[in-house]
Amino acid sequence: MDFIDDFKSSLFHINEETFEDSSLALFDFQYHNNQIYKSYCDSIKKPARKVKEFNSIPFLPIEFFKSQSVRSSRKTIQNTFKSSGTTGATRSSHYVTDLDFYHEVCRKIFYDFFGKLENYTLIALLPSYLEQGNSSLISMVNNFMKYSEANSSFFLDREIHQKIESSNNIILFGVSYALLDLPKISTEKKLTVIETGGMKGRKKEITRMELHEVLREKFNVQVIWSEYGMTEIFSQAYGQNGVFKLPGWSSVKIREINDPFSYLVDGKSGGINLIDLANIESCAFIETKDIGIVQKNESFEVLGRFDNSDVRGCNLLV
Repeated sequence: MDFIDDFKSSLFHINEETFEDSSLALFDFQYHNNQIYKSYCDSIKKPARKVKEFNSIPFLPIEFFKSQSVRSSRKTIQNTFKSSGTTGATRSSHYVTDLDFYHEVCRKIFYDFFGKLENYTLIALLPSYLEQGNSSLISMVNNFMKYSEANSSFFLDREIHQKIESSNNIILFGVSYALLDLPKISTEKKLTVIETGGMKGRKKEITRMELHEVLREKFNVQVIWSEYGMTEIFSQAYGQNGVFKLPGWSSVKIREINDPFSYLVDGKSGGINLIDLANIESCAFIETKDIGIVQKNESFEVLGRFDNSDVRGCNLLV
């Protein structure tokens, strides 16, 4: 078994005690097998021989996914995920060599938060993702539907009301602007709403708190869930009230906004650096353009984006 297969088999067993050692092992592998990441590390004078501690691991700026092939494997590409974006904007590309593994990671995270997919009818209201194509979110939800109730489906219009009334124990995945466009739904069915963020330029951006207030009334539910994910990573975070949790093989570090190589203590806002050890065949250490805060229990909030960043469609409401 090679390093990639061995790391995949151990991923779900990574915990707080093994996270740092696992991160260092994957960093060493990716440094020596990902030419883009190696070149970046060398350019900031952090070659592998100088990275002996977890806090020294460099984070690759997410912009590289727009212009470069960020790969740590030469295996055949099975799918290319593309980021959402405004018309004419350059979209990020994540080259996927093991689509089954991506789906397995997504299902494992979902199970840990919500239980078995077999217990739910899934309804997806994700029109802009369907329109642009090559979406990691569409791929994830489409795979979920293979394991959920047989009447799960994607929707582009208001027929969703009839679907909700004819189903039980429903999970509704929806992009923010499309959820806001729906008329008020009054149902006694068990309904879980998961907003995936993003106005896609269709509506004025509002805060997550404002969005959730409107959606709670619209769907007659106590809580609105959020999903935080992006094209460039394999793992998702889920949360309520804008506070997210990641799986045990992922973590967030907050960097100083004006110094990308300095990190802040919990409770201080700054740029989000993401570690996703499921990103074995691309890059697991990503410097995002999101701003957030890490709390003491390792949950985190997303506060917005850097002003000079593209508008992204993945749960980033400024």
